[in-house]
Amino acid sequence: MFDQIWATLLYLYSILLNSIYQCPEYSQLTTQGVDGKEFPEPHLGWWYFIAGAAPTKEELATFDLVDNIVFNMAAGSAPMQLQLHATIRTKNGSCVPREWIYHLTEGSTDLRTEGRPDMKTKLFSSSCPGGIMLKETGQGYQRFLLYNRLPHPPEKCVEEFRSLTSSCLDSKAFLLTPRKQEACKWSSN
Repeated sequence: MFDQIWATLLYLYSILLNSIYQCPEYSQLTTQGVDGKEFPEPHLGWWYFIAGAAPTKEELATFDLVDNIVFNMAAGSAPMQLQLHATIRTKNGSCVPREWIYHLTEGSTDLRTEGRPDMKTKLFSSSCPGGIMLKETGQGYQRFLLYNRLPHPPEKCVEEFRSLTSSCLDSKAFLLTPRKQEACKWSSN
């Protein structure tokens, strides 16, 4: 009897908390674009990887040795394609270049990575100026990634991302890139 009363009280308390502390709505970006520009145009150009969050630490392990990553997103060589170039500065100072091709999904901002049919990327708006949030899912992992046009966005942006992912998106693990070293120089070769 006492257990039932206790369970009922906890349930009512959780309803009260949920009604007071609503998770913010982060809308998935649409093909209508930003400022009247059609997707993906407003999202082309340079991006800095700021932070990641995931349900487990293992889902972020690929970023453990990273100091900073700078991405350049450009239109691909074919329609419905995006070319992504990255320069990764590792914590030991090495520079590692990477390239990906994303395929756009008709009428959506969902991205598919060429050569990785299991990987799906969704783009979301961010309350942080110059920011964007990605949700990557693949075989055995799900992670949220925060990018910004600035290498060091306001701390408030990182804290909002961390709060959102931990309290609303069930992410227990969090990774903040140090960004202490100079970014690697990007080469088009």
